[in-house]
Amino acid sequence: MTIKTNALKRDWVTRSLAGLCALAVVVAGLAVVSSAPAHAELRIDITRGEVKPMPIAVTRFPGESVSETEVGQNITSVISNDLARSGLFAPIDEDAFIQSASSLAVNPNFAEWRAINAQALVNGRVVTEPNGLLRVEFRLWDVLAENQMAGVAYRTQPNNWRRIAHKIADEIYKRITGESGYFDTRIVYVSESGPGDKRVKRLAIMDQDGANHRFLSDGKFLVLNPRFSPTAQEVVYMSYFNDKPRVYVLDIDTGELELLGDFPGMTFAPRFAPDGNSVVMSQALDGNSEVYELDLRTREKRQLTRHPAVDTSPSYSPDGSRITFNSDRSGSQQLYVMNADGSGVQRISFGGGLYATPVWSPRGDLIAFTKSQGGRFYIGVMRPDGSGERLLAEGFLVEGPTWAPNGRVLMYHRQHPSRDGTKDRYRLYSIDLTGYNEREIVTPADGSDPAWSPLIP
Repeated sequence: MTIKTNALKRDWVTRSLAGLCALAVVVAGLAVVSSAPAHAELRIDITRGEVKPMPIAVTRFPGESVSETEVGQNITSVISNDLARSGLFAPIDEDAFIQSASSLAVNPNFAEWRAINAQALVNGRVVTEPNGLLRVEFRLWDVLAENQMAGVAYRTQPNNWRRIAHKIADEIYKRITGESGYFDTRIVYVSESGPGDKRVKRLAIMDQDGANHRFLSDGKFLVLNPRFSPTAQEVVYMSYFNDKPRVYVLDIDTGELELLGDFPGMTFAPRFAPDGNSVVMSQALDGNSEVYELDLRTREKRQLTRHPAVDTSPSYSPDGSRITFNSDRSGSQQLYVMNADGSGVQRISFGGGLYATPVWSPRGDLIAFTKSQGGRFYIGVMRPDGSGERLLAEGFLVEGPTWAPNGRVLMYHRQHPSRDGTKDRYRLYSIDLTGYNEREIVTPADGSDPAWSPLIP
């Protein structure tokens, strides 16, 4: 792994296009052919409270060869698992299916699917084209209205079948909920191992369902606070390189590591601006922590807050015009919002307890946070003006909320304490905005401080 310490100017537009081109080579263009959907009657309102999962039948995608059939089964499994984890869908066991896959290829027998309580139906097929590319087709049907809601074909390299499955799940989610999906994404997090007094913390990355797991650092140096760039190709994080805290940018594909700057004092909680041209972070000097913005093109650093209190954990609004952060300037740790230039600071949290780690939703409508009160910890959300506070998850120690790109699901880490405190476990969890669908994201070792990527280009 190469570390670049020279202050190179960055053209983020160029880098974004380069990343897209590189990805296009990997997925062979990911060509898409879409049929015009009929009027869709089937809908799930995900803005309500607890939602009863919709029964959906996801049939196997047949192929002509053994390898195509195997890929089709794998694709079906990933689609079903994605939809089930969302908490909005209940995939029906295929043992209950009445209509055969061969007859389904002609047309669905809607009466037979209604007989097993299916409200939506997914079928498709897998074909290897003469050029070696894999063509995956799928159709989504409204069983009750007896019409087709979506029909899409993807072309890609055979080893890219898992990503195609995530894209199909995203399309199904979008057609039925009216909201963008979040399955074709990745998670970067801190993988933890070893005893409490000698904890090894490595940077790791995986698909949002835990697949394709790999480590991005070797564990020689402590890593903290990983965050994705808007292109999903770079990660900014803090590392104690030679026991000195510094902020780095890592190119996920090439492994190239770039030092953002050798700032005096403690620098932490870095986060990209929505346009990728700057990073906002906290820097502690002489016992005082302030919020700073670093321009990645000029390397000019600008101080945004000026207060004797501790100001930290900044996060941009999705349009880049405002920043939320936490501060104890009112006498206790609370949430604040200010303009991107540091002006117009306003406190927004007024409930009981202490508030920390605010993160602005990609939709701009909510700010997620961590709250502690009475020895308990919570993950919650509130509107940017501080109204509508809701607590979604509770535990001995729940921390580090991060948003899915559709702004409807959060991920965070939870501590499971042991009796003597030496074998505490740290696990990743996700929960939707209803607060009813909490699920563990399984990792090879302990996991903390997750960051959700944007949708992969």
